[in-house]
Amino acid sequence: MSDASAAKAGAEAAVLRIHGTDFMAAQAANRRNTWILILLLILLGLALGYVIGWTLEAWGTEDYRPVDILAVSSAGLLGGAVLSGIGLVSRAATLFAGDRIVLAMTGGAEVDATAEPLLHNVVEEMAIAAGLPKPKVVVIETDALNAFATGMKTDAATIGVTRGLLNTLPREQLQAVVAHEMGHVLNLDTRYMAAVGIMVGLIALVSDMALRSLRFGGRSSGSSGRKKGGGAVIVLIILILFAILAPLAAQMVRFAVSRQREFLADATSVQLTRNPLGLIGALRSLGAGSKAPEIGNRAIQHLFIVNPLKDFASGGSALFATHPSLEERITRLQNLGRA
Repeated sequence: MSDASAAKAGAEAAVLRIHGTDFMAAQAANRRNTWILILLLILLGLALGYVIGWTLEAWGTEDYRPVDILAVSSAGLLGGAVLSGIGLVSRAATLFAGDRIVLAMTGGAEVDATAEPLLHNVVEEMAIAAGLPKPKVVVIETDALNAFATGMKTDAATIGVTRGLLNTLPREQLQAVVAHEMGHVLNLDTRYMAAVGIMVGLIALVSDMALRSLRFGGRSSGSSGRKKGGGAVIVLIILILFAILAPLAAQMVRFAVSRQREFLADATSVQLTRNPLGLIGALRSLGAGSKAPEIGNRAIQHLFIVNPLKDFASGGSALFATHPSLEERITRLQNLGRA
């Protein structure tokens, strides 16, 4: 190696030197941001349930005046509790079958160590680094470059990669991608996103039901709204606005949570490999292969290391992106080792 090449390599290594506090601080910040977003989503669901119960109470009360809006609605509190209870029951059901459903959607097939020794070796290395049992290994037969992880428990997880990824990335980059997916397993991201997805779906479903009920109920109510008092009409308007805006806001929170978990998995990959260059190179390769065939569907797009359906760096609103842009992820990785 020439002196110039050695100097360049040394400078690059200095820029990307990993200090223990760098990725730990990044992980802590991303976890904190995730919990803030999940709390906002829970509050949004509680608010929707409250407004629905509040509307039923106001519309069922004769001469509900505007001043009555200031009082706490007991029916509203009950509505919030009921909606939260339904969400908890749905989440519990998902924990039993969620991973099997995801695997069926990806179209991947489990492979043994005889068929894919390199992949199994890398997965085992990263499992040891993470202190976790070795996940099942799945390969999706497609030229697309991508990878995913699923599993509601750390001792019953699955990591999958595409054939295109296996055939394209060198071992160092493959290791970084597997470490990223192992980070999702370690951080229980599949469980987080299942809970978030259920709450978002529930908010959308209940909002749609509320709007449909109002539409059909309006046909038969006639002018009865005038007998209910001005307060009931105001509450009804609040419900309409909330039912329209709540699903949109919930989806935005869901995508924001997904982006935070990707940043967290990137930082965890560096923690496990101590090699940010591997993941940086892998992300660049994944970006170059973004025109490969689409895989998966919208229900599981957030599980992949890059969105398998759309490149949000080139179009669409960043607020509705399941993943941060590759440029932003690479920049964060490059800055992990800066003083």
